[in-house]
Amino acid sequence: MKMGFRWFGEGNDTIKLSDIKQIPGVTSIVWSLHHKLPGEIWEEAEIARVQKQLEPYGFDMDVVESVNIHDDIKTAGPGRDRYIANYIQTIENLSKFGVKVICYNFMPIFDWTRTNLFFPLEDGSTAMYYENAIIQDDPKQMAEYILSKQRDGMTFPGWEPERMARLDELFAAYKNVSKEQLWENLIYFLEALMPVCREHSIKMAIHPDDPPWDIFELPRLIIDEAAIDRLLTTVDDPHNCLTLCSGSFSANPDNNVADMVRKHCDRIAFAHIRNVRHYPNGDFAEVSHRDRDGHSGILDIVKAYHDCGFEGYIRPDHGRHIWDEKCRPGYGLYDRALGIMYMLGIWDMLDKLAEKR
Repeated sequence: MKMGFRWFGEGNDTIKLSDIKQIPGVTSIVWSLHHKLPGEIWEEAEIARVQKQLEPYGFDMDVVESVNIHDDIKTAGPGRDRYIANYIQTIENLSKFGVKVICYNFMPIFDWTRTNLFFPLEDGSTAMYYENAIIQDDPKQMAEYILSKQRDGMTFPGWEPERMARLDELFAAYKNVSKEQLWENLIYFLEALMPVCREHSIKMAIHPDDPPWDIFELPRLIIDEAAIDRLLTTVDDPHNCLTLCSGSFSANPDNNVADMVRKHCDRIAFAHIRNVRHYPNGDFAEVSHRDRDGHSGILDIVKAYHDCGFEGYIRPDHGRHIWDEKCRPGYGLYDRALGIMYMLGIWDMLDKLAEKR
């Protein structure tokens, strides 16, 4: 298991690489070019700048999150093949810098969806929250709320202002895209990418839909065990992989993430560990990584990875906002560092127990 930490880049993050270097066990920076819009080619010079920033600290840049996908690919729009060609060129450029995993998603219009980015928890911290009833309302209202929380120019991946300004146009483009058609478009995209992924030993690791159900009548695909089975058997290639996000899947209490890990460990390239607390009305809040604080089953999940000898990449996912830290929602330094130490403590104990057998 290789521990990573998501970093949004110089000028786009309150956290410095020197801060991350002080967290024990972190070897990978999960990075991206957040100024790039979906469909644009990531140029070698831009990637090289990130490499130069990471080198003094000894971090690898093996995992990219996210190379976002243009809506024409998701809707089979007129520019689909051109944007797939751009994506392939980006993969080839990333391969020259040792990238091994690309985390992406195939969610229509909206990426992760929350209704309160700073929901107060009982311990005095705040965290991201999803209120079911609000999602039934106007999507523009939700988009305006999320965009209003972008601090000091820090971007929210998947909520690019340029795309959110075109919501009416985007909803019109997806109006006649059924769930089955969205599946077909995902498979078309992956089949086009697999030859270049095989050539450069890069794994495409899809992130589940967050949350794992349809919103605003937009279809969502990667929501449960059946969807994983369909994805991995339809494009049965070792380079077609998962970013298994415990928080996204466990937002639905019917999903058992530890079982998913045991079943698909060989196709999980990247793991997000996040804890979610469910409420009886279907709302959920993100909480600390400590197992008993939520309902995701963090202990069982980490044990499942350990039992199957997982050698891929893990990072702490969204944390709380604690100790008055001013940060991007879900992505502060302190609670994610606590989460790393909690996970490594579990892992080290499992190692110790295995030695005694």
